Amino acid sequence: MRVGLSAFALAELGDVSWVELPPVGRHVRRGETACAIESLKSAGEVYAPVSGTVVEANRLLADERGCGAVNRDPLGAGWLFALQPDDPAELEGLMSAEEYGRWISAAGEGPADGRPAS
Repeated sequence: MRVGLSAFALAELGDVSWVELPPVGRHVRRGETACAIESLKSAGEVYAPVSGTVVEANRLLADERGCGAVNRDPLGAGWLFALQPDDPAELEGLMSAEEYGRWISAAGEGPADGRPAS
């Protein structure tokens, strides 16, 4: 599964200027910090949506110039990394795009269990 920033997350961060990608082969647990992102106005972390192994990192983002892909196309050319889930059943616990849209529209309140969006 490929992981990227949602339009909402990108709007909150502002223009991304640097991404620290996770190394291929790294194992992450659901909710664990998988990579770091800096923008012109803030810094943040991207959390693993499921437990698994990083099987690919978007090398296009290796330099500041390449980070523009995140700003232009965060879920397309600007994807961050790909995970091979340990347990495909964990994918069922992720929010759909529609659920995520309702979540961000609900006055900034998130789900009580902290489920990441798909």
